[in-house]
Amino acid sequence: MKKYLLIIGLALLSLCSCADGKVRQYRLQVVKEYPHDTQSYTQGLFFDGGTFYESTGQYGESTFRTVDLATGKALRKLDFGRKYFVEGSVILGDDLYILTWTNKVAFVYDAKTLAYKQTFTYPREGWGLTTDGKQLIASDGSQNLYFMDRQFKLQNTLPVTLNGRAVNLLNELEYIDGKIWANVYTSDLIVIIDPKTGAVEATVDCTGLLPRQLRDSRTDVLNGIARDPASGKVYLTGKYWPRLYEVKLVEK
Repeated sequence: MKKYLLIIGLALLSLCSCADGKVRQYRLQVVKEYPHDTQSYTQGLFFDGGTFYESTGQYGESTFRTVDLATGKALRKLDFGRKYFVEGSVILGDDLYILTWTNKVAFVYDAKTLAYKQTFTYPREGWGLTTDGKQLIASDGSQNLYFMDRQFKLQNTLPVTLNGRAVNLLNELEYIDGKIWANVYTSDLIVIIDPKTGAVEATVDCTGLLPRQLRDSRTDVLNGIARDPASGKVYLTGKYWPRLYEVKLVEK
């Protein structure tokens, strides 16, 4: 487990400072639910060209896969060696980019064939990964988002704040309609971030998304945001969750 538990209290405190009403607050409406592989420790989740992709973590379990939305089954899968703990993933142009947690490397594959292309040295912990269509955008469990070119060269570091206070534990990322959505690790919160200023413009309360009766001793935290550009539908899941949910935001 990632060793950031000591700052969870600070992160959650900063997420509660919304009393001035400047930050919109949403809850979820579940539109539809789908099966999700309970062997998937979800790290990255996204659509590209109508195909649904997922990267999964844990040493000895890490994979990258194309997934059938209706059944949750892997259609194609890359398995990684036991020494790698895979994290966020995204397609930019013709390339698939995959981060690792503490291995200090990032992998590049051909997006169409999943053929290996290249390995890059990566200077930070790898957590979430998304793109605005031009740059790669990554998190590392801190309050920072990192904007990088396609060779992982750092272009900009963006601290994320909510009402001026740091939001730590930023994890899985998704770029939606010009904003960055981020899971806050170990919590049931998603923050929606302005990529120009780093300010949180909205929070999404995902409490109770996975019902208690569907949880077991292995069920882990909320993590995984995907938006299908073709339909505009948003999907959420978690690590080892048995369900994937199509959701809508409802303002509180």
